[in-house]
Amino acid sequence: MDLSCFKAYDLRGRVPDQLNPILAEKIGRAYVEVTGAKKIIVGYDIRLSSPDIAEALSSGLMAAGADVFDIGLCGTEQVYFATSHYQMDGGIMVTASHNPKDHNGMKMVGPESRPISSDNGLNDIRDRVLESFTDAPVQGRYETLEVMSAYVDHLLGYIDGGSLKPMTIVCNAGNGGAGLVIDQLEQHLPFDFVKVHHEADGHFPNGVPNPILPENRSVTADAVTRNGAAMGIAWDGDYDRCFFFDENGRFIEGYYIVGLLADQFLRKTGGGKVIHDPRLTWNTLDLVKEAGGEAIESKTGHAFIKQRMRDEDAVYGGEMSAHHYFRDFAYCDSGMIPWLLVAERLCQSGQTLSSLIDARIEAYPASGEINRTISDPPSVIGAIEARYSVGAKAVSHVDGVSVEFDDWRFNLRMSNTEPVVRLNVEARGDKALMQAKTDELLAEMERLNG
Repeated sequence: MDLSCFKAYDLRGRVPDQLNPILAEKIGRAYVEVTGAKKIIVGYDIRLSSPDIAEALSSGLMAAGADVFDIGLCGTEQVYFATSHYQMDGGIMVTASHNPKDHNGMKMVGPESRPISSDNGLNDIRDRVLESFTDAPVQGRYETLEVMSAYVDHLLGYIDGGSLKPMTIVCNAGNGGAGLVIDQLEQHLPFDFVKVHHEADGHFPNGVPNPILPENRSVTADAVTRNGAAMGIAWDGDYDRCFFFDENGRFIEGYYIVGLLADQFLRKTGGGKVIHDPRLTWNTLDLVKEAGGEAIESKTGHAFIKQRMRDEDAVYGGEMSAHHYFRDFAYCDSGMIPWLLVAERLCQSGQTLSSLIDARIEAYPASGEINRTISDPPSVIGAIEARYSVGAKAVSHVDGVSVEFDDWRFNLRMSNTEPVVRLNVEARGDKALMQAKTDELLAEMERLNG
């Protein structure tokens, strides 16, 4: 049996050769046997293969003796929400996020929506799939569960409805599931939504929803400028990530959104801890300190960030890859809470999104993440560290290597999921220095790569 769909954090593979209903049924049985879960949330995304895979998964869960609570077509964060809100033993979302349309996958959580990844059960589930199964003496039962209304109420709890003012917002669901939630939120908000690629459609008539790809951004940007919108938002397929465009249609790097959200959230909570990744840090450190919070660095990746947030009881966590985590959302990531907070900030401040962001880009210009394929990543990273650590103010190994000087810093790390090395560079108020050091580092990487 091909089990190549099991990855470090979740399951993803081509349908039907790497993932299909037969395998999904066995995964359901294995999940119950490995975790001991008795009550499990199951949800699925808009992909054409998702209902069949979710049904087979549910059959396996019930055959192993667990009760299934089916929340139907949804986003990943609704599985997270339902699992914690209804105090279930676990949850499984059938989704392949922004992978090609002939792919599917699963994201799994345990009690309190704690992530299940390769280091805490996912590999055990994979190994158990290969063995034979016998039915539980008592079959689990099946029940549908309506979670949209409780979920929408929870989302609205993050913002002060009385401070909101009418404005136009472009929303691009990319024919994923986000439009279903926007339609529900719309009834409670004074905003005028311009809806782009709004209908959920697993055929993906406008391409797979992945706004991080530059070629996928223009449709949102154009709609913003055409409609004089205050901002634009675009989501990936299972809408656990959201991406922002200012009123000029400019795509905003996720790094600056982390700082903005940390600032907005700390203003509400009157302080607290914020978890951030080590790739780009100075802007976030600056804003968190100003807002009376404490910034704490964590290794990149949702399992690491979520665990560190629990350990520190942090109110918010952010990654520049557009994952944003919230303590009151079971420490999970949401693609809906961030844009609500940004919209609230625009209403309360009376400022444009560009004016809020421009000041931060000027203070801390950054390269954005640059990927390079390197034949021997450890040796190249080691050689770069050896050269640049001489005279450096600080060197850190939280994730890859971060080297810091008075007026610029960089982070160089191996990808967890691809054979590439990722570089991020930032400077203090000096765009030319940032660019020069970025070019210098890329040239050195190329030279070392031979």
